[in-house]
Amino acid sequence: MNRMRARYGASPLHLLLTLTSFALALYAGVRLLDGDTLGVALWFVGAALLHDFVLLPAYSAADQVMQRAIRGRHGHSAGHPSAISVNYIRVPAFVAGMLLLVWWPLILGQVPHFTEATALPADVFLGRWLLITAGLFTASALCLLIRIRRASRPARRAARDRQRAERSAKK
Repeated sequence: MNRMRARYGASPLHLLLTLTSFALALYAGVRLLDGDTLGVALWFVGAALLHDFVLLPAYSAADQVMQRAIRGRHGHSAGHPSAISVNYIRVPAFVAGMLLLVWWPLILGQVPHFTEATALPADVFLGRWLLITAGLFTASALCLLIRIRRASRPARRAARDRQRAERSAKK
């Protein structure tokens, strides 16, 4: 067991799960390519090109602008909570974007005959997505406030100790 961990770098369970996931991906790929192989291949190439040449530069530029705006406003070092607060915007934005990417036909109402096929209302998805997005940003803001409060505790303690020392020196 130790020899395998030394050679492979992880446990046999990790290897088994990795091989199982590759087998599942291979099965899904074979089933996907069974129908319109050319259409699927074009979709993958188009998605890769759209991501690499349009989406990646767009969200990288937006991230850089956001980082500069936060750093420029606060001017703190890398270890200060304000310098890392950009992650509290990145994460909910990423999750909301992924939800939009997966469910955009329903969110934008682009699925004709949805109600007839499923007997479910089709006009609720935009409102629900907006509520989920608002909840994600709210939870992220609460996490940021907790982190800033915890980071400022030592400074508040030091200020309290100084005040106590000054009061005791006056007596």
